[in-house]
Amino acid sequence: MTSEPHFKRIALIGFGLIGGSIARAARAQGLVGDIVTTARSAKTRARVAELGVVDSVVETNAEAVRDADLVILCIPVGACGPVAQEIAAHLKPGAIVSDVGSVKGAVVRDMAPHLPASAHFVPAHPVAGTENSGPDSGFAELFINRWCILTPPEGTDPDAVAKLGAFWAAMGAKVEVMTPDHHDLVLAITSHLPHLIAYTIVGTADELAKVTSSEVIKFSAGGFRDFTRIAASDPTMWRDVFLANKDAVLEMLGTFTEDLSKLTRAIRRGDGEALFEHFTRTRAIRRGIVEIGQDSAAPDFGRPHANLEKKTD
Repeated sequence: MTSEPHFKRIALIGFGLIGGSIARAARAQGLVGDIVTTARSAKTRARVAELGVVDSVVETNAEAVRDADLVILCIPVGACGPVAQEIAAHLKPGAIVSDVGSVKGAVVRDMAPHLPASAHFVPAHPVAGTENSGPDSGFAELFINRWCILTPPEGTDPDAVAKLGAFWAAMGAKVEVMTPDHHDLVLAITSHLPHLIAYTIVGTADELAKVTSSEVIKFSAGGFRDFTRIAASDPTMWRDVFLANKDAVLEMLGTFTEDLSKLTRAIRRGDGEALFEHFTRTRAIRRGIVEIGQDSAAPDFGRPHANLEKKTD
Protein backbone atom coordinates (compact mmCIF):
# COMPACT_ATOMS: atom_id res chain seq x y z
CA MET A 1 0.00 0.00 0.00
CA THR A 2 1.09 3.55 -0.71
CA SER A 3 1.77 5.54 2.46
CA GLU A 4 -0.55 8.40 3.40
CA PRO A 5 0.34 11.62 1.52
CA HIS A 6 1.82 14.47 3.53
CA PHE A 7 -0.91 16.81 2.29
CA LYS A 8 -4.25 16.01 0.72
CA ARG A 9 -4.24 19.17 -1.39
CA ILE A 10 -1.52 21.71 -2.14
CA ALA A 11 -1.81 24.98 -4.00
CA LEU A 12 1.10 26.44 -5.95
CA ILE A 13 0.83 30.16 -6.68
CA GLY A 14 3.10 30.56 -9.68
CA PHE A 15 4.49 27.77 -11.83
CA GLY A 16 8.05 28.41 -12.96
CA LEU A 17 11.22 26.49 -12.16
CA ILE A 18 10.55 26.08 -8.43
CA GLY A 19 6.78 25.63 -8.58
CA GLY A 20 7.11 23.17 -11.44
CA SER A 21 9.81 21.21 -9.64
CA ILE A 22 7.75 21.02 -6.44
CA ALA A 23 4.80 19.66 -8.41
CA ARG A 24 6.92 17.06 -10.18
CA ALA A 25 8.83 15.97 -7.06
CA ALA A 26 5.75 15.82 -4.85
CA ARG A 27 3.89 13.79 -7.45
CA ALA A 28 6.81 11.42 -8.03
CA GLN A 29 7.13 10.73 -4.31
CA GLY A 30 3.41 10.40 -3.60
CA LEU A 31 3.50 13.30 -1.13
CA VAL A 32 0.20 14.89 -2.12
CA GLY A 33 -3.32 13.99 -3.10
CA ASP A 34 -4.27 16.87 -5.42
CA ILE A 35 -2.13 19.67 -6.81
CA VAL A 36 -3.81 22.85 -7.95
CA THR A 37 -1.94 25.78 -9.43
CA THR A 38 -2.37 29.15 -10.99
CA ALA A 39 -0.13 31.61 -12.78
CA ARG A 40 -0.37 35.25 -13.72
CA SER A 41 -0.69 34.80 -17.49
CA ALA A 42 -3.26 32.82 -19.42
CA LYS A 43 -0.46 31.55 -21.66
CA THR A 44 1.39 30.01 -18.72
CA ARG A 45 -1.79 28.47 -17.31
CA ALA A 46 -2.54 26.90 -20.67
CA ARG A 47 0.95 25.46 -20.90
CA VAL A 48 0.76 23.99 -17.39
CA ALA A 49 -2.51 22.32 -18.30
CA GLU A 50 -0.85 20.84 -21.40
CA LEU A 51 2.04 19.45 -19.34
CA GLY A 52 -0.35 17.43 -17.19
CA VAL A 53 1.79 17.58 -14.04
CA VAL A 54 -0.96 19.01 -11.80
CA ASP A 55 -4.57 18.05 -11.18
CA SER A 56 -6.09 21.42 -11.97
CA VAL A 57 -5.15 24.87 -13.21
CA VAL A 58 -7.34 27.77 -12.10
CA GLU A 59 -7.47 31.45 -13.02
CA THR A 60 -7.24 33.19 -9.64
CA ASN A 61 -5.14 32.90 -6.51
CA ALA A 62 -8.24 32.88 -4.33
CA GLU A 63 -9.66 29.92 -6.19
CA ALA A 64 -6.35 28.06 -6.01
CA VAL A 65 -6.03 28.15 -2.21
CA ARG A 66 -9.55 27.00 -1.36
CA ASP A 67 -9.44 23.73 0.63
CA ALA A 68 -5.64 23.54 0.28
CA ASP A 69 -3.72 22.12 3.25
CA LEU A 70 -0.47 23.66 1.99
CA VAL A 71 -0.14 26.88 0.00
CA ILE A 72 3.25 27.77 -1.49
CA LEU A 73 3.87 31.13 -3.15
CA CYS A 74 6.34 30.47 -5.99
CA ILE A 75 6.54 34.07 -7.12
CA PRO A 76 9.02 36.99 -6.87
CA VAL A 77 9.34 38.24 -3.30
CA GLY A 78 8.01 41.66 -4.25
CA ALA A 79 4.63 40.13 -5.08
CA CYS A 80 4.23 38.09 -1.89
CA GLY A 81 2.57 40.79 0.24
CA PRO A 82 -0.22 41.63 -2.20
CA VAL A 83 -0.88 37.94 -2.89
CA ALA A 84 -1.06 37.18 0.85
CA GLN A 85 -3.66 39.90 1.19
CA GLU A 86 -5.57 38.49 -1.76
CA ILE A 87 -5.74 34.89 -0.49
CA ALA A 88 -6.13 35.51 3.25
CA ALA A 89 -9.92 35.29 3.41
CA HIS A 90 -9.98 32.09 1.36
CA LEU A 91 -7.50 30.01 3.35
CA LYS A 92 -8.64 26.81 5.00
CA PRO A 93 -8.31 26.88 8.83
CA GLY A 94 -5.11 25.10 9.77
CA ALA A 95 -3.52 25.54 6.33
CA ILE A 96 0.23 26.00 6.14
CA VAL A 97 1.25 29.02 4.06
CA SER A 98 4.80 29.16 2.72
CA ASP A 99 6.91 30.62 -0.07
CA VAL A 100 10.20 29.91 -1.86
CA GLY A 101 11.85 33.35 -1.94
CA SER A 102 15.54 33.88 -1.27
CA VAL A 103 14.81 36.84 1.03
CA LYS A 104 12.96 36.10 4.24
CA GLY A 105 12.84 39.24 6.39
CA ALA A 106 10.89 41.20 3.79
CA VAL A 107 8.59 38.26 3.08
CA VAL A 108 7.70 37.90 6.76
CA ARG A 109 7.18 41.64 7.06
CA ASP A 110 4.99 41.82 3.94
CA MET A 111 2.94 38.63 4.36
CA ALA A 112 2.42 38.07 8.08
CA PRO A 113 0.10 41.07 8.73
CA HIS A 114 -2.41 39.79 6.16
CA LEU A 115 -2.60 36.12 7.13
CA PRO A 116 -5.31 34.93 9.54
CA ALA A 117 -4.41 33.49 12.95
CA SER A 118 -5.99 30.20 11.86
CA ALA A 119 -3.21 29.68 9.26
CA HIS A 120 0.37 28.57 9.97
CA PHE A 121 2.94 30.79 8.29
CA VAL A 122 6.22 28.98 7.60
CA PRO A 123 8.42 30.81 5.07
CA ALA A 124 10.93 28.64 3.21
CA HIS A 125 13.84 28.99 0.84
CA PRO A 126 14.93 25.99 -1.23
CA VAL A 127 18.55 26.85 -2.08
CA ALA A 128 18.42 25.31 -5.54
CA GLY A 129 17.91 26.53 -9.06
CA THR A 130 19.08 26.94 -12.60
CA GLU A 131 19.15 29.90 -14.97
CA ASN A 132 16.00 28.59 -16.66
CA SER A 133 12.46 29.73 -15.95
CA GLY A 134 8.92 29.07 -17.08
CA PRO A 135 6.56 26.10 -16.74
CA ASP A 136 8.77 23.73 -18.74
CA SER A 137 11.90 24.34 -16.67
CA GLY A 138 11.03 22.30 -13.57
CA PHE A 139 12.29 18.79 -12.83
CA ALA A 140 11.71 16.40 -9.93
CA GLU A 141 15.38 16.07 -8.95
CA LEU A 142 16.04 19.78 -8.38
CA PHE A 143 16.00 19.61 -4.59
CA ILE A 144 18.00 16.43 -4.06
CA ASN A 145 20.85 17.08 -1.59
CA ARG A 146 20.13 20.81 -1.64
CA TRP A 147 19.28 22.84 1.45
CA CYS A 148 15.81 24.13 2.20
CA ILE A 149 15.88 26.78 4.92
CA LEU A 150 12.73 27.32 6.98
CA THR A 151 12.35 30.69 8.75
CA PRO A 152 9.19 30.53 10.88
CA PRO A 153 8.30 33.75 12.73
CA GLU A 154 8.42 33.61 16.51
CA GLY A 155 5.42 31.74 17.94
CA THR A 156 4.78 29.56 14.89
CA ASP A 157 3.29 26.14 15.67
CA PRO A 158 6.27 23.73 15.82
CA ASP A 159 4.13 20.92 14.41
CA ALA A 160 3.50 22.96 11.27
CA VAL A 161 7.23 23.66 10.94
CA ALA A 162 8.02 19.96 11.35
CA LYS A 163 5.37 18.94 8.83
CA LEU A 164 6.66 21.33 6.17
CA GLY A 165 10.23 20.27 6.90
CA ALA A 166 9.28 16.62 6.41
CA PHE A 167 7.66 17.52 3.08
CA TRP A 168 10.84 19.14 1.81
CA ALA A 169 12.98 16.30 3.12
CA ALA A 170 10.82 13.80 1.27
CA MET A 171 11.61 15.68 -1.96
CA GLY A 172 15.31 15.14 -1.26
CA ALA A 173 16.24 18.39 0.48
CA LYS A 174 18.30 18.85 3.62
CA VAL A 175 16.30 21.05 5.99
CA GLU A 176 17.63 23.80 8.26
CA VAL A 177 15.69 26.22 10.50
CA MET A 178 16.94 29.74 11.25
CA THR A 179 15.62 33.23 11.88
CA PRO A 180 14.65 35.38 8.88
CA ASP A 181 17.32 38.01 9.62
CA HIS A 182 20.11 35.45 9.96
CA HIS A 183 19.00 33.80 6.73
CA ASP A 184 19.20 37.09 4.87
CA LEU A 185 22.71 37.81 6.14
CA VAL A 186 23.96 34.34 5.18
CA LEU A 187 22.37 34.43 1.73
CA ALA A 188 23.65 37.95 1.06
CA ILE A 189 27.20 36.58 0.87
CA THR A 190 26.54 33.06 -0.45
CA SER A 191 24.00 33.93 -3.14
CA HIS A 192 22.99 37.56 -3.56
CA LEU A 193 26.45 39.15 -3.79
CA PRO A 194 27.73 36.49 -6.25
CA HIS A 195 24.74 37.21 -8.49
CA LEU A 196 25.40 40.95 -8.29
CA ILE A 197 29.04 40.39 -9.24
CA ALA A 198 28.05 38.10 -12.11
CA TYR A 199 25.59 40.63 -13.50
CA THR A 200 28.30 43.31 -13.30
CA ILE A 201 31.06 41.28 -14.95
CA VAL A 202 28.85 40.10 -17.80
CA GLY A 203 27.62 43.65 -18.35
CA THR A 204 31.19 44.95 -18.45
CA ALA A 205 32.18 42.20 -20.89
CA ASP A 206 29.26 43.09 -23.11
CA GLU A 207 30.46 46.67 -23.33
CA LEU A 208 33.99 45.48 -24.11
CA ALA A 209 32.72 43.00 -26.69
CA LYS A 210 31.23 45.83 -28.72
CA VAL A 211 34.73 47.24 -29.12
CA THR A 212 36.45 43.92 -29.83
CA SER A 213 33.99 42.47 -32.35
CA SER A 214 32.54 40.06 -29.74
CA GLU A 215 35.89 38.39 -29.06
CA VAL A 216 35.18 38.45 -25.33
CA ILE A 217 32.14 36.26 -25.93
CA LYS A 218 33.78 34.14 -28.62
CA PHE A 219 36.82 33.24 -26.52
CA SER A 220 35.18 33.13 -23.10
CA ALA A 221 36.78 30.61 -20.75
CA GLY A 222 35.02 28.43 -18.20
CA GLY A 223 35.00 31.09 -15.48
CA PHE A 224 33.23 33.62 -17.66
CA ARG A 225 30.74 31.01 -18.87
CA ASP A 226 29.84 30.32 -15.22
CA PHE A 227 29.20 34.03 -14.73
CA THR A 228 26.94 34.16 -17.79
CA ARG A 229 24.92 31.23 -16.44
CA ILE A 230 24.32 33.05 -13.16
CA ALA A 231 23.61 36.34 -14.94
CA ALA A 232 20.95 34.64 -17.08
CA SER A 233 18.70 34.23 -14.02
CA ASP A 234 15.21 35.74 -13.92
CA PRO A 235 15.66 39.56 -13.84
CA THR A 236 12.32 40.19 -12.09
CA MET A 237 13.16 37.82 -9.27
CA TRP A 238 16.63 39.24 -8.72
CA ARG A 239 15.50 42.85 -8.92
CA ASP A 240 13.12 42.10 -6.05
CA VAL A 241 15.81 40.19 -4.10
CA PHE A 242 18.25 43.10 -4.12
CA LEU A 243 15.61 45.65 -3.18
CA ALA A 244 14.18 43.45 -0.42
CA ASN A 245 17.55 42.50 1.10
CA LYS A 246 19.41 45.72 0.40
CA ASP A 247 20.82 46.26 3.93
CA ALA A 248 22.52 42.87 4.12
CA VAL A 249 23.67 43.04 0.49
CA LEU A 250 25.17 46.50 0.99
CA GLU A 251 26.97 45.29 4.12
CA MET A 252 28.48 42.35 2.25
CA LEU A 253 29.25 44.55 -0.78
CA GLY A 254 31.19 46.93 1.46
CA THR A 255 33.30 44.07 2.82
CA PHE A 256 33.86 42.74 -0.70
CA THR A 257 34.94 46.18 -1.92
CA GLU A 258 37.52 46.40 0.88
CA ASP A 259 38.93 42.98 0.00
CA LEU A 260 39.03 43.91 -3.69
CA SER A 261 41.00 47.02 -2.82
CA LYS A 262 43.56 44.88 -0.96
CA LEU A 263 43.99 42.65 -4.02
CA THR A 264 44.29 45.72 -6.24
CA ARG A 265 47.12 47.04 -4.07
CA ALA A 266 48.85 43.64 -4.07
CA ILE A 267 48.77 43.45 -7.87
CA ARG A 268 49.94 47.07 -8.25
CA ARG A 269 52.86 46.48 -5.85
CA GLY A 270 53.75 43.10 -7.30
CA ASP A 271 53.08 41.43 -3.95
CA GLY A 272 52.99 37.80 -5.07
CA GLU A 273 53.07 36.50 -1.50
CA ALA A 274 49.83 38.28 -0.61
CA LEU A 275 48.15 37.00 -3.77
CA PHE A 276 49.34 33.43 -3.17
CA GLU A 277 48.11 33.51 0.43
CA HIS A 278 44.69 34.78 -0.62
CA PHE A 279 44.28 32.24 -3.44
CA THR A 280 45.38 29.39 -1.14
CA ARG A 281 42.72 30.35 1.41
CA THR A 282 39.96 30.57 -1.18
CA ARG A 283 41.02 27.26 -2.73
CA ALA A 284 40.53 25.57 0.65
CA ILE A 285 36.98 26.97 0.84
CA ARG A 286 36.20 25.49 -2.57
CA ARG A 287 37.50 22.10 -1.46
CA GLY A 288 35.33 22.27 1.64
CA ILE A 289 32.21 22.90 -0.47
CA VAL A 290 32.97 19.87 -2.63
CA GLU A 291 33.73 17.66 0.38
CA ILE A 292 30.33 18.28 1.98
CA GLY A 293 28.55 17.45 -1.28
CA GLN A 294 27.40 20.95 -2.22
CA ASP A 295 28.75 20.73 -5.75
CA SER A 296 29.10 18.08 -8.45
CA ALA A 297 29.84 17.71 -12.13
CA ALA A 298 26.11 18.19 -12.77
CA PRO A 299 25.07 20.78 -10.15
CA ASP A 300 21.46 21.07 -11.24
CA PHE A 301 20.32 18.68 -13.94
CA GLY A 302 21.00 14.98 -13.87
CA ARG A 303 21.59 14.48 -10.17
CA PRO A 304 21.33 10.77 -9.30
CA HIS A 305 17.87 9.39 -8.62
CA ALA A 306 19.40 6.87 -6.22
CA ASN A 307 19.50 9.49 -3.50
CA LEU A 308 15.72 9.65 -3.42
CA GLU A 309 13.85 6.40 -3.88
CA LYS A 310 10.42 6.63 -5.41
CA LYS A 311 7.58 5.38 -3.26
CA THR A 312 5.85 2.29 -4.55
CA ASP A 313 2.82 0.29 -3.63
